[in-house]
Amino acid sequence: MKRTREEHAARFDEKAADYDDTETDEYRTCVSLVVDHADPARDDVVLDLGCGTGAIALRLADAAARVVGRDISDGMLAEARRKAAERGVENVAFGPGTFREPAVEASVDVVVSNFAMHHLSDAEKRDAIAVIAELEPRRFVLGDVMFFGDPDPAEPFYSPEVDDPATVGVLADALTAAGFSLVAVERVHEQVGVLVAERRA
Repeated sequence: MKRTREEHAARFDEKAADYDDTETDEYRTCVSLVVDHADPARDDVVLDLGCGTGAIALRLADAAARVVGRDISDGMLAEARRKAAERGVENVAFGPGTFREPAVEASVDVVVSNFAMHHLSDAEKRDAIAVIAELEPRRFVLGDVMFFGDPDPAEPFYSPEVDDPATVGVLADALTAAGFSLVAVERVHEQVGVLVAERRA
């Protein structure tokens, strides 16, 4: 991680109120793909790590029994709660948590994350995926900045001073090592994609 957790949280606190207005087409495509691939059953509990303003959690609430959103930014969580209240969505719970300390006590069936894990170093990503595996979800869907090839340093899709994206290969290896099987890869952009992993029996 190129900045401390507190620095990242403060940066997103500042962006929270206007965050939804700055979404790119690639981000919106990832949201839709993550929601589609999550495909929760009616009695499933879904965990959304790095939930931000609730873009995915709120869309999954109609299909799942319960959705738990975790984020490090109080400002983003406040926006997610505001949107849930506005829409009358009652089966979501937003609170503080991280990839390596998700603060979830009950079992979860599906874990999703979108545009959040790329803030971690590759070693931290491996640790995070191992923690997710310990929750024993049947499916993990990751939408994020990731490299399908060598990124053009003149046209990065991310902010090199604060972000640390991994290659698809690094992420696939981490998922496999944690006991998942990679079942789908969706390339949205040469630097953006969605990975779908299912827990091996």
